[in-house]
Parts: sequence; structure tokens; C-alpha cells
Amino acid sequence: MFFISTVKAQDSIPKLIPIETDKLLIPKLDILVEEAWKKHGMVKFREAEIDAKKANLKSNARYWTRNFGFQADYRYGTFANFSENISETAQINLATNTTQVNYGVGFYVRLPVFDLYNRGNEIKQAEAEIVQAESFLEFQKFEVKERVIMLYEDLKLKQNVLDISAKNLSNARLSSRMAEIEYKKGIITIHEFVRLTDITARIELEYERRRSEFLTSKKLLENFTGLVFN
Repeated sequence: MFFISTVKAQDSIPKLIPIETDKLLIPKLDILVEEAWKKHGMVKFREAEIDAKKANLKSNARYWTRNFGFQADYRYGTFANFSENISETAQINLATNTTQVNYGVGFYVRLPVFDLYNRGNEIKQAEAEIVQAESFLEFQKFEVKERVIMLYEDLKLKQNVLDISAKNLSNARLSSRMAEIEYKKGIITIHEFVRLTDITARIELEYERRRSEFLTSKKLLENFTGLVFN
């Protein structure tokens, strides 16, 4: 005799499925700072300003040479010439028009007292302006470095928070699947099932917010440094 009966198998137990988050290859902080200095407009402006101040110093140092020089003159055309001859008995005046070439070459020297007296002050002023420009550059680089550090640490924080949020979401999804099985078996009520489902939905929303913050932080650092992180 054969006895046949229906056996209902137990529902399979859901497994935890981890959520993979983006793992960035972020360069070292020193590299990020160097790249930000190269890209930042104010840093490049300060560097150009130093070059301009140094050129101005050279000009002031050579300014005295403008008081020395050569002068040449060349003219061709018809010229009116007047000559006068005086003797004991008579005076003879002679006026003629001739076509000729007139030219002259000479060396001149000027010694303005103000230039001699003020030259040292002008050079000192130009040197002081270079020091000022270099100080501005260092301050600008310091500000850029601070900004890079803040963005760098913020990105690392957002990465860690996103990892934690991903783990919470994985656990919440597992709990939601377990609750669905228990609800079908009548172990929990519909109200408890809805409550657990609502918790999972809120955790999922929180995860999406954290991921958006992470991507925003990544874009800000990329934009500031000019680098793209894979």
C-alpha cells in the first residue's frame, strides 16, 4: 500500500545582500594642493604680479641711463644762408639759397637733481612691492590649501557615512523581507508589517541623500583641483 501526502516546504530564509558603494582612488593631499595652486585664478594672478614687480624693479634700477645718450640730426633740402663781411671801408651782406645736406651727431648728459636724490627711494619702494606681492601669494596659497583640506576631509567623511548608510539599508531590506515572510505566515500583523516597511523606505531615502552628498562633495573637490577621481 502506498500513502501519498502533501508536504509544505519551509520558506527559504533571506540572505543579507551587501550594497556596494563607490570606492574612490583619491590622490594624496599634497598632490591635491599642488594641483589646486596650478588651477586657482588668484594664485596665478599673484604670481604674475610678482613678475611685474620684478620687471618694475629692473626698470627703476636702469632709469638713470635715460640721462645719457646720443642724438643725431639729418636734413636735406633748400636752405637760406646769410653771411656778413665787415671791413674798414664797407659792409657786405650776402644772402643765398642752396640745396644741401645738413647733419650732426652728438652725445648728451643730463643730471636732474631729483633723479639723483630720489633714485634710492624708488628702488627701495620697488623692492618693498615685491615683498608685498610675495606675501600676498603665500597668503593666497594658504587659503587655497585650507580649502582643499576641508574638501578632502569632507569627502572622506561623506564616504564613511555612505558606507554606514549602505550597511543600514542592507539590514533594513533583509528585515523587510523577513517581515513579509512572517506576515504571510500570520506571525505578525499587517500593522507591524507596514511599520517595518515604512522604516525600510525611510532608511532607503536616507541612503539616497547620503549618496547625493557624497557625489556633491566629490564634484566640489574635483572642480577645485582640476582632477577627476575614478
